[in-house]
Amino acid sequence: MSNITNPKAAKNNQEFYLTCERYYIFELLTLAGGMMGLYTYNMRGGVFCNAQTGNVAMMSMAFGKGNFREAGYYLIPLIAYILGTIVSEVMPLKIRKSHFMRWDTLLVGIEATVLILIGFIPLTMPHQIVQVMINFLCSMQFNTFRQAEGIPMATTFITNHVRQIGVNIASVIRDHENSSAKQKLRKHSQLLITFFTGGAIMTFMSKFLQERAIWLAVLPLVISFVFLLHADLVNEKSKLDVKPHGH
Repeated sequence: MSNITNPKAAKNNQEFYLTCERYYIFELLTLAGGMMGLYTYNMRGGVFCNAQTGNVAMMSMAFGKGNFREAGYYLIPLIAYILGTIVSEVMPLKIRKSHFMRWDTLLVGIEATVLILIGFIPLTMPHQIVQVMINFLCSMQFNTFRQAEGIPMATTFITNHVRQIGVNIASVIRDHENSSAKQKLRKHSQLLITFFTGGAIMTFMSKFLQERAIWLAVLPLVISFVFLLHADLVNEKSKLDVKPHGH
């Protein structure tokens, strides 16, 4: 555990990574990401709010059929996703100036708080309300957490993980001694399994917990928040101005 947030040990052995870049943080966020995606699909209108490919495809389909009002509807989550990206680009600098905590930490705390509130929104309310809220959160999470210990990774969808699994399998086939490819293959596979696990848990529990099932995603976020806040206040207090890799 001492190597996780010990700059001296990291300097001697390998490149130093902030806690917000640690692989275990990405695993926790990916677990929450899988839960959020399946929550909106199972309980809030049958859509995945983690990414926007599906929404753009549905918008183009509606437009092609002449259903312009329906096509316009899909602009709402798309705009929410864009706004989430803008906020996550602007806020880090403002938060960094406070010299209290990192934006990454604050974001995870915000996510947990918003998900708790979503659990109180009845299923009888328009699903678009929750969809937009989770669109916004997923956009900020995706844009904020970019690299896990130097490896580009996403925590809200798994398309890139699937691609990287194929890429690194090919690399290992070409060179059986390629330790870097083996490490990337293992980590991308683990995140794929983690996302799958979060989605399966959410799907199973949704029928029992209904709208409150989203509270299951709060647990990995709270655990992440504790690790991140401890790093900001103790282990990495002198490194609050350091940008994570990939930013």
